[in-house]
Amino acid sequence: MAQDETFVIVGASLAGANAAQALRDEGFGGRVILIGDETELPYERPPLSKDYLMGKSGQEKLLALPRDWYAEHDVELRLGETATGIDRGAQEVILAGGSSVPYRKLLLATGSSPRRLAVPGGDAEGVHYLRRIADSDQIKAAIAESSRIAVIGGGWIGLEVAAAARTAGVEVTVVEMAELPLLGVLGRQVAQVFAGLHADNGTELVLGSQVSEITVSEGRAAGVRLADGSHLLADAVVVGVGITPNTGLGAEAGLTVENGIVVDARLQTSDPAIFAAGDVANAFHPFYGRHLRVEHWSNARHQPRAAARAMLGQDVSYDRLPYFFTDQYDLGMEYTGYATPGGYEQVVFRGDVPGREFIAFWLAPGNRLLAAMNVNIWDVNETLGAIVRSGVPVDPAALADQGVPLESLAAS
Repeated sequence: MAQDETFVIVGASLAGANAAQALRDEGFGGRVILIGDETELPYERPPLSKDYLMGKSGQEKLLALPRDWYAEHDVELRLGETATGIDRGAQEVILAGGSSVPYRKLLLATGSSPRRLAVPGGDAEGVHYLRRIADSDQIKAAIAESSRIAVIGGGWIGLEVAAAARTAGVEVTVVEMAELPLLGVLGRQVAQVFAGLHADNGTELVLGSQVSEITVSEGRAAGVRLADGSHLLADAVVVGVGITPNTGLGAEAGLTVENGIVVDARLQTSDPAIFAAGDVANAFHPFYGRHLRVEHWSNARHQPRAAARAMLGQDVSYDRLPYFFTDQYDLGMEYTGYATPGGYEQVVFRGDVPGREFIAFWLAPGNRLLAAMNVNIWDVNETLGAIVRSGVPVDPAALADQGVPLESLAAS
């Protein structure tokens, strides 16, 4: 690549920062411009519902890269600026206010936004959505000032916020439409583990229930009314009902958009000069032979590095297995692989499930391992990933038998 070429990254996020770093690591000497609508330096989001929310770490520890890295590597930060359009013909990014930034290659790392709760009172004061540092700060303050909080949504964000609030001594009610929290992600057998974890820690679980209204008193959220007419009092409400990829720029520019900006295994869009990575990218995954949009930290960390190499013309195919983790109370876990609801035949456990120290295995018909989750058992995730990648049938009895080394299954 010529030294006078300009690469633009829209989205000053973890994904954007990692893409910029990868460009410099790969020897790109041209101009790198990183544009983001937030005023903070690029940061990691998982702590916003974990350690940062609980006051265990400060804002500096959130940073994706050291504060001085950008200046030291000649990366131009355009923080607090919003990209409003892409002129593909002129190869320019249009900014709010009408100015434009030219690009030779463009990476969209625009992430996602919390899905809003479309009920009366959904945007009242005291109703919180978690995505940014300011959101976490507001929820932290609400936890400190409240005696009872309602959490709407029993997904990862909702449960992590619930755990933080309960640890701080606040009464918490989690309202979830499904019969169990995380049911659609983990299936019934493993979802029951998380339901038990929260019940044992004093969280009230209201399951199989829909929210019809967030009630308001004196201009602030005061509770949650359910579809059956019952009312849950609360001093604050946290909503975690999923996220929506920020595809607006790509869609308006005429890129292919379907559950995210559609890209190939190189993270290249339907325009050869434009790439996408992170939450917003619906990428073809060579291992699975289909498009996947993965919303987790590991994807935002690793996928942009592959995109950066592809922007430089290197032969790239991003095929890392999906990975995510959580920490709630005394439970820590890692998950690797991909198992869809109804896409597996059985779940096999190894270890102490009641004691929450186990490994769960999701098996496809024919006993091929699709995904695995280690709970309070460490230094096994890479081995579990190797078993998934092997694609060979695995004896369920051997998976369940703690006397059979996992390494032997990965090598079979």
